[in-house]
Amino acid sequence: MSQREGSLEDPKADSSVSLLPHLEAKIRQTHSLARLLTKYAEQLFQEYVQHQGDPFGLPGFSPPRLPVAGLSAPAPSHAGLPALERLRLDAAALDALPPLLDIVRRRQAELNPRAPRLLRRLEDAGRQARALGAAVEAVLAALGVPARGPPPEPLPAAAAAAAASSTGVFQAKVLGFRVCGLYREWVSRTEGDLSQLVPGGPA
Repeated sequence: MSQREGSLEDPKADSSVSLLPHLEAKIRQTHSLARLLTKYAEQLFQEYVQHQGDPFGLPGFSPPRLPVAGLSAPAPSHAGLPALERLRLDAAALDALPPLLDIVRRRQAELNPRAPRLLRRLEDAGRQARALGAAVEAVLAALGVPARGPPPEPLPAAAAAAAASSTGVFQAKVLGFRVCGLYREWVSRTEGDLSQLVPGGPA
């Protein structure tokens, strides 16, 4: 394996080998997008909590950790994985988020029809997660990382929406709380993982 190939597998392995200019620009651009979306994800989470009423906004409130189909929080071992493997996991999570955020938006449209900014932010978040996921995939492809296999067959939108509608109000609010929280966690984690690849960033 050549020195250049080794640097693609671990961009931090040899600091004397510079990334190609177009690749460096792509990484910086994607990192900037992730940093911006980290701010938006926090705003979405706070906006969501604000519109759910008590007990969601009370200090120390910790709702039951309902499982979210197709998505979980970053594992404790995530930080110990190689940078490119972390980014593959980030991309997979970002790919799973848009349909979940849409389900939350639909339910919130029923529960909080007079909260247009929240509904707009939920809609925007789905597009933003999709855009960031595609950008991360492009970075991985440029680094020579094989594409992920086809994602699991998603639950049909109509069935997912029906399942969400059949839950009680409190459970629906908890589900939205979890999804918005997972969006915030994965976007923040993606920003941190990309920072490991930015030239001059943390090693």
